[in-house]
Amino acid sequence: MTELEIRRLTRKDIPAARTMFEMMALVFEEDYEPLGDDYLNDLLGREGFWALAAFAGPDLVGGLTAHTLPMTRSPSSEVFIYDLAVRQDHRRRGVARRLIADLRAAAAAEGIHEVFVPADDDDRHALAFYRALGAVASPVTMFTFGD
Repeated sequence: MTELEIRRLTRKDIPAARTMFEMMALVFEEDYEPLGDDYLNDLLGREGFWALAAFAGPDLVGGLTAHTLPMTRSPSSEVFIYDLAVRQDHRRRGVARRLIADLRAAAAAEGIHEVFVPADDDDRHALAFYRALGAVASPVTMFTFGD
């Protein structure tokens, strides 16, 4: 495999961000509404938003989005991984592992040492992957409010 480059996307990377978000929707088999430049410019300009893209040469092969959450019990923050996806043809090559390692290193450089990610109880692959990275499962149930 071509050497992997992990890069945090900024406002200068709108085309790459659009490609990454569309790739994530395809991986998750979700509907995708193309995002406009103004929306992406605002999103990528948010200090607490993380969009890490994995490139194998010029090809975007994986991505991770996360949000920094300020805590109220101490003057600290935690990072919440929202999405992590790797193209089917690049799985099992260390792409997701590198994305998480680079996020954790970048967060630690900002003084953030807690990173957490939800995983569906029936997603055995995700559960095994996070455990293999040394993550510890928390006994919580998430609730969703919607329409």
